[in-house]
Parts: sequence; structure tokens; C-alpha cells
Amino acid sequence: MASGKGYLDFILEQLSGLKEISYRAMMGEYILYYRGKVIGGIYDDRFLVKPTKSARAMMPDAELERPYEGAKEMLLVDNVDNRDFLRELLEAMADELPAPKKK
Repeated sequence: MASGKGYLDFILEQLSGLKEISYRAMMGEYILYYRGKVIGGIYDDRFLVKPTKSARAMMPDAELERPYEGAKEMLLVDNVDNRDFLRELLEAMADELPAPKKK
């Protein structure tokens, strides 16, 4: 099941207080970037983020889910209505994520 553009738009609106948010459509889903780093994505209308140390600390009860069959598990963000939480989450994660690879 592909994600709807409406859910992507909702998440992007929730993250609108952050600079440098971008996304790329990929096979019916959306990869989300913050400061040029992959932080997670929208998969089957679920907001999933990489399971960084800070993300785990901020969401200790978050479920681990696979974005698609064969993929690594990611953390389900269920507190998508809280803009402040989402901003803090992405800012905390950004320093832990690797820089994008040079092409």
C-alpha cells in the first residue's frame, strides 16, 4: 500500500518550523531528509524514523516496524500531532546521523 500525498503534506506541515526539511518520492513512499541527512520516511501512511540513540531515548515505548519487507526496522512516531516534540526529535537525531555520501 502506497502512502497518500495528504499524509506527507500533514507531516511536512508539522515539521514546517524546521529549516532544511526535504523529501523525495520513491516507489509510492517518501524519504524524509533533515539538513541533507536521511532521518526516515513516510511508509504506508506511517511516519518512521531511524532508530538512533536519541530517538530511542525520546520514544522508549515506540514500536519497531519495517517500512517494507526486507528493510531494517525503524521507530514508529505516534506523537505526530505535537510539533514541538517532532522538532526536538529531528534536531536530536541530526547530529547522530551520518553525512550524505558524495556522488
